[in-house]
Amino acid sequence: MTYALTPPLQAYLDIAGSEEKFPVRRIYCIGKNYVAHVIEMGGIVERDPPVIFMKPADAIVRNGGEIPYPVFTSNFHYECELVVALKSGGYNIPQAEASSHIYGYAVGLDMTRRDHQAAAMAGGLPWEVTKSFDHSAPVGPITPVGKTGVMSSGHVKLKVNGETKQDADISLLIWKIDEIISKLSEQHRLMPGDIIMTGTPAGVGAVVSGDVLECSVDGLEPMTVRIGGPAA
Repeated sequence: MTYALTPPLQAYLDIAGSEEKFPVRRIYCIGKNYVAHVIEMGGIVERDPPVIFMKPADAIVRNGGEIPYPVFTSNFHYECELVVALKSGGYNIPQAEASSHIYGYAVGLDMTRRDHQAAAMAGGLPWEVTKSFDHSAPVGPITPVGKTGVMSSGHVKLKVNGETKQDADISLLIWKIDEIISKLSEQHRLMPGDIIMTGTPAGVGAVVSGDVLECSVDGLEPMTVRIGGPAA
C-alpha cells in the first residue's frame, strides 16, 4: 500500500522484563472514581455510570520522558492512577469474564488542563480540551498479569520533587476494574492494545516546568517524568 503521507508511528509502551513492546490502540479513561477525589473536586458522591473519556494514543509519554508544559493552560495538574492493558476484548463482556482480557498493569498520569475542565464541567461541555492534548498520557512499563495476578488492591502513590502528594489504594475504586471493563464494553468494542486509566485518588495539584513526578503502584514498575519548558 502506498500512502500520500508518511504514516504516523505506532504508539507503544514498554513491557517490564521484555524487549517486546505493547502497541497502544486506544486510551480509555475513567473519571470520578475515588470518593475522596470526587469530594475534593466539589462533586456529589454517587454510583452513577462511570464517566468515560478518551485520549489519543499519540499522547503517550514513556518512563523517563519529558512532558512539555502545554499551551492553552495556566493550571496544569497531575492525576496518578492505575492503568490496565488489554490483550483481547469485544462487546458486552460479562463482569465475571473481564479479568481474562487483561494483559497487564502499569502506572500512569492523566495530565489535565484544570482551568478548562472547570469551564467545561460548568457548561456541560465535552472534556477533550482539558484531557486529550499532546503529551497528556504518561504511562510506565506494563507488568504482565502473570507476574502480578489479578489486581484488586495496592497503594497508588505520586511524589512531586520528592514530596508525597497522592497516596491511596486501588481497593478504594468506586467502580472496580472488572466492572470498568464490562461497562466500557457496553459502549465500545474493546480490542487488543487498548489501555484503561482507572481514575485518580485525592491529592491532585498543579505542576510547573522543572518539576519531577515519581509515580508508583505496589508490585508494578515505577515511572518518573519531568515537566519541561513551554510546548513549542
